[in-house]
Amino acid sequence: MDIKIVPSPLSGQVDIPPSKSAAHRALICAALSEGTSRVEPYCTSEDIKATAACLRAFGMRIEEDEKGYTVGRGERIKGGTLDFGESGSTARFLLPVAAALGAEVTAKGKGRLPQRPMKVLTDLLRQHGVEVSSDNLPMTLKGKMTAGEFALPGNISSQYISGLMLAAPLLDGDTEIIPTTALESVGYIDMTVDAVKGQGVGVEETEKGWKISADQSYKPRDIKIEGDWSQAAFFMSAAAIGGDIRVHGLDFASRQGDMAALDVFAAFGADISIEGDVLHIRKGELRGIEVNAADIPDMVPAIAATAAFARGKTVIHSAERLRIKESDRIKTTIAALNALGIKTEERPDGMMIYGGRPKGGAVDGANDHRIVMAFSVAAAFAEGESVITGAEAINKSYPEFFEDLKKLGGKIQ
Repeated sequence: MDIKIVPSPLSGQVDIPPSKSAAHRALICAALSEGTSRVEPYCTSEDIKATAACLRAFGMRIEEDEKGYTVGRGERIKGGTLDFGESGSTARFLLPVAAALGAEVTAKGKGRLPQRPMKVLTDLLRQHGVEVSSDNLPMTLKGKMTAGEFALPGNISSQYISGLMLAAPLLDGDTEIIPTTALESVGYIDMTVDAVKGQGVGVEETEKGWKISADQSYKPRDIKIEGDWSQAAFFMSAAAIGGDIRVHGLDFASRQGDMAALDVFAAFGADISIEGDVLHIRKGELRGIEVNAADIPDMVPAIAATAAFARGKTVIHSAERLRIKESDRIKTTIAALNALGIKTEERPDGMMIYGGRPKGGAVDGANDHRIVMAFSVAAAFAEGESVITGAEAINKSYPEFFEDLKKLGGKIQ
């Protein structure tokens, strides 16, 4: 699907969808519990559908309605096929869970997911007694994972640590997770700790990492999924560039790393205030900034779109992991900026952006939901009409995005 965007003012209010990061964790913990849990609200993203489908493949009971999910243990199955779709989170969370359950599974994915690295995880699974056929999808797993020490780099992906933490209560023995390098995306590990503890499993923070003792089990509870800060960043970008937008549904005590959007867009010059439970963002006099993206890689496209309108240059660094997202997100972000007439410089770990006045242009969505959303926002304020290809990529995380953009005054065909 290609879309045409005609520049128009954006203002009003928007209800942010539930956090994809929180929803993955909530459904997994609920499905592994010894009872029935209620998880709300319902999530429409393709990634969360993939997680729900994989949990059903394990034999878990997940019933959906328009408000959310009723989740129960069901009859656990010792084998089957796990289709992760394009969801890296689903893969990195559920491969350790499958190994901890002793399930013999065939795992597959699509898009760029089969090319995204898994060797850190597959090596650990092999060290703990699991037969793994490949370091990339598709792969088969056979055998039950043993407990013990799991040492792995902390700067590759926090999702490996989260996956092991989610699986640990299922193992026959104490588990210790030990980062061997400095951690990145710490907030998302904290989210996992909170999710596991919330279901009755103790997690001890040690000098070396985390310890999960044996003889624990997940307990059922009702879970309310918080709003998604990474999606809020697109509307914060729109407001900072030239709008007046109130965002509903966010948790201002969130562990989500992308809550850093408050600081990032304030640094750009946006007028930001919190009015009760509402985030209010208004246009500011934007200036270029320096951004360390190590803990907020998903925000980079929204930051880059904003930088295109800022006076001076913006430097984004420590974003190497963007190379292995749904696209090489450093290259595709730069290509989108160039298509709108903005000068950039590529760096191994990021980019330099020279702000100006973006022109309308043809943007390749690169089958990347965050590229499509970020540059739909930029196109709304560009000089002239723009076309964005592959706009259906938004279904991965935020299928209602264009409808919400239209409610704010966006002109989209």
